[in-house]
Amino acid sequence: MADLATRTLPLRGFHGGSATVRLTLATPASRLSLRAKPDAVDALSTALGLSLPTRPKASVTSGTRHALWLGPDEWLVIDETEADLPSLAASAGVLHSATDISHRNTAILVEGSGAAAAINAGCPQDLSLKTFPVGACSRTVFGKAEIVLYRTGDTAFRVECWRSFAPYVSGLLAAGAQDAGH
Repeated sequence: MADLATRTLPLRGFHGGSATVRLTLATPASRLSLRAKPDAVDALSTALGLSLPTRPKASVTSGTRHALWLGPDEWLVIDETEADLPSLAASAGVLHSATDISHRNTAILVEGSGAAAAINAGCPQDLSLKTFPVGACSRTVFGKAEIVLYRTGDTAFRVECWRSFAPYVSGLLAAGAQDAGH
């Protein structure tokens, strides 16, 4: 029997926030970086159990599974129950690229009346509800790190980042949360 590495959660013991912002580490999830041409979208949507969005900044949720549009032929699919997303995509029987990035990424949930202000401490994007409504998502920058930002509620966001950037992103979010709390 081969020895297997045991992965620990990034930011174990992480906490932060303020009177107006709650920062929590998201539970482990399956993540799939998915690339496909338009003629494969319907079959992949059926296999994954949700309709892949085809418009900029759009997302689709079905239960605990989310598909975020990142580009004309690219999606980030997140399943909070840790489903085997690559196998589901493979069952579509169409040409696509599916890379399991479950262990590459982690997510921080940013919630509260000061959530947008905390994120804007490092992200130049307009996060007003009119411009970035519930369900909006985008690949953007947060300080010096690339993130995927997903608005899950009026005052709630999911910040996806690479595990290696998690200490930096969480520290900048904590500082932004403190500033938003004043």
